[in-house]
Amino acid sequence: MADPYSTLGVARNATEKDIKSAYRKLAKQLHPDRNTDNPKAAERFSDVTKAYDLLSDKDKRAQFDRGEIDAEGNPAMPFGMGGGGGFRPGAGGARGFSAQDFEGMGGAEGLDIGDIFEGLFGRGAGPGGMGGGMGGAASRRPPPPRKGANVQYRLRVPFTDAAALKPQRITLADGKTIDLKLPAGVEDGTQMRLSGKGEPGPAGSGDALVTIMVEPHPFFRREGDDVRLDLPITLDEAIKGAKVKVPTADGAVMLTVAPGSGSGKVLRLKGKGFTRKGGGRGDQLVTLEIELPDDVTELARKLDGWKDSRNVRAKLGV
Repeated sequence: MADPYSTLGVARNATEKDIKSAYRKLAKQLHPDRNTDNPKAAERFSDVTKAYDLLSDKDKRAQFDRGEIDAEGNPAMPFGMGGGGGFRPGAGGARGFSAQDFEGMGGAEGLDIGDIFEGLFGRGAGPGGMGGGMGGAASRRPPPPRKGANVQYRLRVPFTDAAALKPQRITLADGKTIDLKLPAGVEDGTQMRLSGKGEPGPAGSGDALVTIMVEPHPFFRREGDDVRLDLPITLDEAIKGAKVKVPTADGAVMLTVAPGSGSGKVLRLKGKGFTRKGGGRGDQLVTLEIELPDDVTELARKLDGWKDSRNVRAKLGV
């Protein structure tokens, strides 16, 4: 994804209000329901949503501005090899000293490393142990066996799967696949440890460390354990009331819109959010948005002669 500021068409010093306004304008233009015959619009809609999700999160926006994460929200120097269960084994470990490590120290030539350790720890010492009074045999004792290295993975999880805790299949380094049960309270960056699923070693296998990356959604947004959704409704549905179909992480449900509902009214669908760590689920908060037709000629004709005489801006002091 390109720079999120460029994607939304806002300056880097844009306010939260500017960012939200730009997103809403683009989302209405590019929404898949309005562009059923234009797949590129759906792709652009997804990019716009991802950009908004990053910039509307104060912490992630600050991290992006500092160059700590990229436009996808991934670390600037990420581990692993990307999503979908890809992996990169963790490597490293201590190395022994060699003569090259001491080259150039004091300009000495033909440096005897044994002399250095002898001066530090006493006669009989060497690079492999303490020696001296502790006994030469102890210095030659082999190190205890170690477990194999841990292996790190990154697993991309669809937004709705994370909310509903749907099991995820992941392919490990050895080619085996397992069904991973997501933990309650899972969020972007949650790390799971799979004991014994790392690299083999003399003292047993290491662990697999799986970092969950929750993918952004085209129209759902997470707010704590709740899920937010802006729901378009028609003017007649707002005035007369209606039962409308609403998408949730668990599938579509019917929602009752009361007569006289205005834009900005928030309705609550209990238990349709993310699973909490302590049990139970958050809610889905649905914000109604009255959407007028592109051609309002017929509507204007029907309203001819009627005027709302209220001062709806009185609370603003105007």
